[in-house]
Amino acid sequence: MNKKVIRDRIDRLRQTLAAQDLTAIIVPTADPHLSEYLPEYWQTREWLSGFTGSAGTLVVSADFAGLWADSRYWVHAADELADTGISLEKLAPGQPNHIDWLAEHLQEGDSVAVDGNVLSIAEQDRLLNAFDANDITLITERDILTEVWTDRPALPTASLYVHDAQFVAQSAASKLAAVRAGMSDAGATHHLLSSLDDIAWLTNLRGADVDYNPVFLAHMLIDADTEALNSATLFIDNNKVSSEIVQGLKDSGFTLADYEAVQGALGTLTADDLLLLDPSKVAVGTLSKMGDDVGFIEQMAPSTLLKSVKSNADIDHVREAMRQDGAALCEFFATFEQRLKAGERLSELDVDSMLIDVRSQQPHYVSPSFPTIAGFNENGALPHYRATPEKFSYLDVSEGEGGLLLIDSGAQYQNGTTDITRVVGIGQVNADHKRDFTTVLKAHIALARAYFPNGIASPLIDAICRAPLWQAQMDYGHGTGHGVGYFLNVHEGPQVIAYSASTPKERAMKEGMISSNEPGLYREGKWGIRIENLVVNMPVGNPTETEFGDFLNFETITYCPIDTRLIEPSLLTQIESDWLNSYHSQVYAELKNRVDGAALEWLSERTQAI
Repeated sequence: MNKKVIRDRIDRLRQTLAAQDLTAIIVPTADPHLSEYLPEYWQTREWLSGFTGSAGTLVVSADFAGLWADSRYWVHAADELADTGISLEKLAPGQPNHIDWLAEHLQEGDSVAVDGNVLSIAEQDRLLNAFDANDITLITERDILTEVWTDRPALPTASLYVHDAQFVAQSAASKLAAVRAGMSDAGATHHLLSSLDDIAWLTNLRGADVDYNPVFLAHMLIDADTEALNSATLFIDNNKVSSEIVQGLKDSGFTLADYEAVQGALGTLTADDLLLLDPSKVAVGTLSKMGDDVGFIEQMAPSTLLKSVKSNADIDHVREAMRQDGAALCEFFATFEQRLKAGERLSELDVDSMLIDVRSQQPHYVSPSFPTIAGFNENGALPHYRATPEKFSYLDVSEGEGGLLLIDSGAQYQNGTTDITRVVGIGQVNADHKRDFTTVLKAHIALARAYFPNGIASPLIDAICRAPLWQAQMDYGHGTGHGVGYFLNVHEGPQVIAYSASTPKERAMKEGMISSNEPGLYREGKWGIRIENLVVNMPVGNPTETEFGDFLNFETITYCPIDTRLIEPSLLTQIESDWLNSYHSQVYAELKNRVDGAALEWLSERTQAI
């Protein structure tokens, strides 16, 4: 993007702040649903700063503009922010975040604006705690950006569709009853949902309002009293909903109201009511008309916990989606290697388009599940790198030399969500490449083989994965694993495998949860390595002990070879080699009848035992 355009936008924003007697503004990466991927209308941080990363917070005052981002984005954020007048503020342990900076640099009586429609209750609490001590005023009632972003895109209007019945194990009515049971346990009279994946799961509906996640913009208010008028109301743009879907919702116990009507509905609650909500998933603007005397129960939504545990039928469908995905990847890699061997010059962009092409030929394909990361050499060292037509690399190596290509990709199928990372060598890989790759593989295998107590807090098992890397005095700056939805968001909680994460009881590992296993290693300016499979929590079969409670282990459900040409065998133990050989034997068995020709030859070669 033209850097002058960014500077002009920041100037207009400063003029607006001055006109409204505001000291500073916070522009988060968020929408009223606190989503990971945002409709264009809510991409204000990107529009103002030019920074294209998926997370980050912009702060602008009369004499300062800074964007806070974590280590995943430092390299490309520095490039995109250069010459814009916006400084990169690196989020790191022990370093001040944007709240700390504002509390330190603002004066008594100053005011900070942030659009309440994109500010979670939890984040508001953190801001108020920091500002109250310094008598700084937080203003959340104004959307300042409407005066600056005059050609702002409209909200999306994609129609809803029903999740194919053959892939749905539980009716919307029974899911609603289960949520009400959770409300009863909490003592709530009402429950507000703004998180889009929860609403899509609960209604068995899907949409296309945001890229990559098959969800739709909506809120939901549920009354514990099933006899109450509008006891479960879906607030949505009615133009998106067909008459058939309206009837299906009605039959399941839901009524419809306009998307904007949720504030008014909350305004009818009284002091006798207790509203259950997740403070990290509800924006303060959504509550703008609700009385101050309404009581809150702040905890994770029952639906978040319910949908994290997949049924046996769901898991069977996901296994099939993984076979489809694995077959597509065999086609991709076989063609990819053939084209390279033929001397064709390929780029990171070609990788992306080729992956979409092969996946789109599989049954029940809908879309990619996130933007493909295809990073060659130094680009692979950027965990959230994305090649664009404006900036990408060709897969070129000098004669006698080689490099590493990291490919992190996935797809949305009606029968499951996939997410996989593989690394391949281009040209002649060296001993350093192999040592690093093998060390990451050892970490991946360590977690894949792990046993752990049923109900353990998910962050606590992170160290199991990192141990082989730590033993070599290596580490990586991101989490080891995230929850994965069922034809929903590729990043879903409550579980997260990351030692830096908190350990509330909701993050307990339970049978049926699907997570990623993705350790990595990144050498800035050189290469990046990550090996990722999806795994499902399963009870230990034929346990040798029962005295100490129930234990779980992982079933790996991603079926695609790990490139053995990048392995230094001497660094693997016999147990690790056996695991890899067993995994490749399973991959071959699952995929051999789904591919033919060059793809079958590639599969057979890549699954040979080491």
